[in-house]
Amino acid sequence: MIFKSLKVKILFWFGLVVGFILSIFSFALYYMLEQSIMSKIETTLYEKALYIESNLEKKDFSLDENLASYEILIIEKEEIKTKKGDIDIKVAKKLLSQKETYTFVEDEELFNAYYILKSFSKKDFTIIVAQKNLPNKAESLEEVLIFLVPLLLLFLILVVTRVIDKILLPINNLTQAASEISIGDFSKSIKMPNEYNELQNLVNAFNKMIDRLKYGVVTMEQFNHDVSHELKTPLTVIKGEVEVTLDRPREDKEYIQSLEVIKDQANHIENIINTLLLLSKYTKENIKKSFEFCTLDIILLQTIQSFQKSASEKDISLHVKKIEPIIIEANAILLGRVFANLIDNALKYSNQNTNIKISLFKDEKIHFLIEDEGIGIPKEKLQFIQERFYRVDSSRNKHIKGYGLGLSIIKNSIELHNGTIQISSEMGIGTKVHITL
Repeated sequence: MIFKSLKVKILFWFGLVVGFILSIFSFALYYMLEQSIMSKIETTLYEKALYIESNLEKKDFSLDENLASYEILIIEKEEIKTKKGDIDIKVAKKLLSQKETYTFVEDEELFNAYYILKSFSKKDFTIIVAQKNLPNKAESLEEVLIFLVPLLLLFLILVVTRVIDKILLPINNLTQAASEISIGDFSKSIKMPNEYNELQNLVNAFNKMIDRLKYGVVTMEQFNHDVSHELKTPLTVIKGEVEVTLDRPREDKEYIQSLEVIKDQANHIENIINTLLLLSKYTKENIKKSFEFCTLDIILLQTIQSFQKSASEKDISLHVKKIEPIIIEANAILLGRVFANLIDNALKYSNQNTNIKISLFKDEKIHFLIEDEGIGIPKEKLQFIQERFYRVDSSRNKHIKGYGLGLSIIKNSIELHNGTIQISSEMGIGTKVHITL
């Protein structure tokens, strides 16, 4: 369980890696120091041996100051010619049997160094120069490192612990703030830290996730509310119609009338569900995945053509004032639905023998305008007409069918395309809708 902590894992791996590096460093330092000491002693002994070789005619080296701290053994034809100090003969014979010219013998914290030089100027002469009881500085350093490396490692771990605590503090604060956010309360957000770009990116992503969750929960609650609100009426009608029909035997004509009512209400329910699903299907995060290049003027002309029959039945003229060729990257289904809903609303709420004017053009932005000569909307109602299920029944003909979802779909679709919608209206004169993309 303890290794599930990020801090413990970091300290564990830090200690492991740093301990390994310090061990390698200590070994390398010890090895380099030992080699440096031995090389220096070997060079010194070699120089002394050369000095002796050049002064072989001198009979007494015991008084030579240059050789005061060195022991000497000169052998000629396996006979000892000169001996200074107490070089062991057995050790000398052993050294002569070896191929190495330089060797040393360790004795606890001290060591003895020997150099063997076979003279080239004087045949059959062998010179052995020794320096005894030399302190092993490398061994002393090894003892220091064995004591110092663990202390240094412990010190580094303590320092890193403090650093990790400082680094993890914003993360702990982030965790605390996140734990205070509940599924029912998305009003809180996590404060952006002043330092660490990585944490700023994390907090920014987390806050965006909170917004998406909030939007999802609100959308789900809105969908549940809308469904329960709007489906109650048709379901009640269907249930009542069935109960009345089954109350007593009836004639075939009455059964047919009852089934017609049920069918009409079932279609009503289906249309509401499809519309609500369309409203909840797209979000600002996923809408761009459905974008493709589409010809906006062709979509509009096809939509106008589909309403020509309905317009003719009411003697309403669909007058195209201006349509420019426009190619846009967008969701063609949603924009087609926008055109269809606006034309359908204009036809529904326009009187016979009136005109509906339609324009589509582009300057810096794309503009779609539709103007009718219908019954209009009261000014005090304009701010509510884009809400779901809102219908201005007091100012419109109650026999006109609708769910109050048309303008809600339009508003949602336009906002998903980063556009705006403006509605102006006067009672008895008409309504003008201006969409900007």
